[in-house]
Amino acid sequence: MDLILWRHAEAEEAAAGVDDLARSLTPRGEKQAARMAAWLDRQLPEGLRVIASPARRTEQTAAALGRKFKMRAELSPGGTVQDLLDLVQWPNARGTILIVGHQPVLGQVIAQLLGLQSPECAVRKGAVWWLRQRQRLEQSQTVLMTVQSPEYL
Repeated sequence: MDLILWRHAEAEEAAAGVDDLARSLTPRGEKQAARMAAWLDRQLPEGLRVIASPARRTEQTAAALGRKFKMRAELSPGGTVQDLLDLVQWPNARGTILIVGHQPVLGQVIAQLLGLQSPECAVRKGAVWWLRQRQRLEQSQTVLMTVQSPEYL
C-alpha cells in the first residue's frame, strides 16, 4: 500500500467571522498546487484513489491534479490520526491513496507511521510525503519513498 499525504497549498489567512473551511488558496498557493500536481501527475499510478478534506483550500489543491476525488469529513481540520488511518484502511488496503489535508494531522500521521520520537513532523504548505507499507522478512515496514516541496520542483 502507498499512502501519499499532500498538504494543501498556501491559503488566505484566517479572518474573524470567516468560516475556516471557506478559506481559499492565495495566488501563490494556486501556483504551488499546480506545480506539485504536475509532478504528481507524472508519478501517480492508474487506479489511484484521491480523498480530500472538505475545506475549500484542499478542494482547490486536489482539483489542480485534474483527477476525480472525494471529499470526506474525517479529513477536516481537527481530525485525528486514527480518523485518517481508518479512512484509508492503513496498512491493509491495496494500491495507492492520495490524501489532501491539513497540519498538524498529516505530520502526526507521518511521525506515527515512521516511528519517530517526535509526535509530529513539519510538513510545508503544498508539500507531498509518499509512504509505502511493505512486508520484509515477515515484518511490516513503513518506508519513506520521497518528500517533495513545490518550491523545489
